[in-house]
Amino acid sequence: MVEDYSASCYNTIKDSWDEIDRAVAEADGLSKYSELATVQEKTSENICIQLGQHTSRGSSQMLAVWFRLKYPHIALGALASSAPLLYFDDITPHDGYYSLVTKDFRDYSKSCYNTIKDSWDEIDRAAAEFQTLAKYSELAKPLESASELKDYLESIYSVATQYDRPPRYPVTIVCNGIDGGLKGTDFLGRIFSGIVALKGDRSCYDMGNSSFPSETDDGWDWQVCSELVIPIGRRSNDTMFPAEPFDFNEYADSCKYSYGVTPRPHWITSYYGGHSIKEPDIQSQRIGQAILARTSPIPIKKASSKVILKRFGSNIIFSNGLRDPYSSGGVLEDISHSIIAVNTPSGIEEEARGHDIPHQQYGPSQR
Repeated sequence: MVEDYSASCYNTIKDSWDEIDRAVAEADGLSKYSELATVQEKTSENICIQLGQHTSRGSSQMLAVWFRLKYPHIALGALASSAPLLYFDDITPHDGYYSLVTKDFRDYSKSCYNTIKDSWDEIDRAAAEFQTLAKYSELAKPLESASELKDYLESIYSVATQYDRPPRYPVTIVCNGIDGGLKGTDFLGRIFSGIVALKGDRSCYDMGNSSFPSETDDGWDWQVCSELVIPIGRRSNDTMFPAEPFDFNEYADSCKYSYGVTPRPHWITSYYGGHSIKEPDIQSQRIGQAILARTSPIPIKKASSKVILKRFGSNIIFSNGLRDPYSSGGVLEDISHSIIAVNTPSGIEEEARGHDIPHQQYGPSQR
């Protein structure tokens, strides 16, 4: 009967059941942790649940915060290291991630930064002469387009920044290779020199080779497609990378193609909050001013997340290395006396977290 009345209504209802199941999946995951903790609590006085020992990216660190907020009677506190809680729903500028990658390279070597920034147009020009591009890339398989090489280089530079730790310091290695120009002094020769410095002098370089187990990459790809929509993009002239704004329609098409799911960009902020967490406590200030003036409080339409978090949240530590690109979406200032931010100005992601997490630019294979 519904189908006879409205095909679109029928299709919406038909497709809604799987969406409902998916919508409760993450919340159900936290619920399972709470059940586990409750069982353990009956047999042990001291409980420490480590979220994320075998999970992906900062999602586990964000879950630690959300677990504390949803189940304060079970989780006495939370330590969230490199947790981009504010990289959802346009709270953080889309180019935050790549802006910090750019800053790391520029701070180390202005000439390296300029070479990388100018290399993208040179790659496009050389792509018209495929033999020239192949000569410098020396990849394990023939290039089908210049974008393949660009994606490979973007990943190298981003991962170098994200894991720029001792003893190797990959940003230093890449830039020293580029500035040294052992494989040539033209743009492509210098870029190739950076790859050789980082990867070693090989007969070929596999662009599909990952530093992480495939199940970790796949798990993260699925998460950013289904629940954790992190809108990373780049505008023109903002970074050392070519412009590529975040396009949700393209993102959604890619997720549907790869996993058969439709991203929900507002799910995280609707369920956990996050907007205006950086704003000052305006309502409390105005109430205080009104009390001093012996007048009624000035009404506010909606309290900011910072006000809300300050009122009911506690015992949360946000740890961020400020050279970590994901720190652009992190909580970098104290919210209250028991919700504090610990920042290391020269720190990177792994120093804040303590173990590897995969690099992901956008989602699954968006180009």
